[in-house]
Amino acid sequence: MTRPLNILTLSTLFPNVSAPNFGIFVERQTAELASRPETSVTVINPVGIAPWPLRKLAPYQALDALAEHEEWRGLDVYRPRFKLIPKISGASNPQRIADAILPLVKTLHEKAPFDLIDTEFFYPDGAAAMRLATALAIPFTIKARGADIHHWGSDPKCRDQILQAAEQASAVLAVSEALKQDMIALGIDGSKIAIHYTGLDQDRFVPVDRVAAKQVLGVNGPLFISTGALIPRKNQDLVIRAMTSFPDAKLMLAGQGEAEQNYRMLANQLGVADRIRFLGSVPHEQLAQLTAAADIAILVSRSEGLANAWVEALACGTPVIISEAGGARELVTSAVAGRIVDPNVEAIVEAAKAILADPPGQDMVRSSVSRFSWKNNGDQLLAILQQAAGKT
Repeated sequence: MTRPLNILTLSTLFPNVSAPNFGIFVERQTAELASRPETSVTVINPVGIAPWPLRKLAPYQALDALAEHEEWRGLDVYRPRFKLIPKISGASNPQRIADAILPLVKTLHEKAPFDLIDTEFFYPDGAAAMRLATALAIPFTIKARGADIHHWGSDPKCRDQILQAAEQASAVLAVSEALKQDMIALGIDGSKIAIHYTGLDQDRFVPVDRVAAKQVLGVNGPLFISTGALIPRKNQDLVIRAMTSFPDAKLMLAGQGEAEQNYRMLANQLGVADRIRFLGSVPHEQLAQLTAAADIAILVSRSEGLANAWVEALACGTPVIISEAGGARELVTSAVAGRIVDPNVEAIVEAAKAILADPPGQDMVRSSVSRFSWKNNGDQLLAILQQAAGKT
């Protein structure tokens, strides 16, 4: 019997007890991969800790308290620390990560040799994996998800490392065709890039009786949801401003982030605070229920790869209003799925009024993402990794 493909999954984007939703799509993809009899998967989730006195701040204290090795939802996960200097160490983080975790990786590799390193975020993870793979003389792959290309690729020192890692990687993945084109524009060889769409839990994200679901939430009129970190790039302020045009509507903001206080102030200034619910970080199982209850999901980000929130909303039968970002046009191919709009208040209001006036059937909306599943995602990823490791 052929031994399983021994995979080291490296990702700074991964859930933990203090942030259970952080990178949950990476966890779900990795769990699907690990469930295959053809694989053996070890996860390394490098944790950046700021030096003293910043490490005394609550967020870093929570991270520093994480177990360095644990079974996390059925996965074997190591969480080694590396020194992170906020807003300064971006260009040096790949080397910092590689230096910090190489002893652990070598120890694990000696016990059970890895066939390859599977990297789940292009930067800094991909550039760190390049260094580790060189030290171990094994191949590595990198997946691009959006911000890792759009943000870090705009910094010359980081971009050089992104391009070098892409050149040396045995396979490069992108979450959408649109992101692939952005990567080509950055200088990455397009012939190496495979489109690897996100998976989807088709059993959890399903349509429900929307009227009954809204009654449970105490909502009678239109209900909107915007899912994502509360950060300027996600443009939730535009959705808050749009609420002034819907006096009977409620808005749920599912996420947390640095812009929350500003958004709360804006809602108060506009007189809509009593109709906006700041939900914080919502457990994934609850997010499905909330999304299915909403009439429209709105996320008009400045940039995306292909947002999981878009796919999950459509699976719930909830049409979306999204910006021309990332793989938007790969999802919204007709008015049934929703609208792609310019990121401004007027466009959001116009699209929302059109959808509310003639809402599409929930089953029709759901059918637009019928091709998305974690099984399909896992099948494709396994084939890519087997080929990269020369095991086909």
